Amino acid sequence: ILVRPKQNSGYEMVAGHRRNYATKKAGLNGIPAIVRDMTDEEATVIMVDSNIQREKVLPSEKAYAYKMKMEALSHQGKKETSRQVGKKLISADVVGKDNGESGRQVQRYIRLTELIKELLDMVDIGKISFNPAVEISYLTKEEQYLLLDYIKRYDATPSQSQAIYLKKLS
Repeated sequence: ILVRPKQNSGYEMVAGHRRNYATKKAGLNGIPAIVRDMTDEEATVIMVDSNIQREKVLPSEKAYAYKMKMEALSHQGKKETSRQVGKKLISADVVGKDNGESGRQVQRYIRLTELIKELLDMVDIGKISFNPAVEISYLTKEEQYLLLDYIKRYDATPSQSQAIYLKKLS
């Protein structure tokens, strides 16, 4: 596992939470740890990278993980902007490259964090597809709640073209 010293005393686990849990579940008394000094931003980047490598990651988990990593990278003082300029790598491209996705796809995942919880839950269970969900994320919260009521009432979710049209109407 990877830990970092806490300010007052003890350690904070940065990576290896599932390994630590498995060790306890197996009845073992301890687990080897690497102790590393790191900033909050560095710890966030490492934590996100270790969590995103899991075999099954929900779209919402990926969305919030990418958002956290982008924020951490921007706080580290990297020379990155919201789009690619010349040879500078932007945060979304850096995050994407680290995770085998394009910067644009990372931005689309991050858009999901704009969904109300109930709609995001529907994305996680597969009731709403990823692409329509991205379009729906541009609706206001009030419009999203209206859509949620419609989905519940008629047990129907918008297609990609319908979601694009809703975005346009918004």
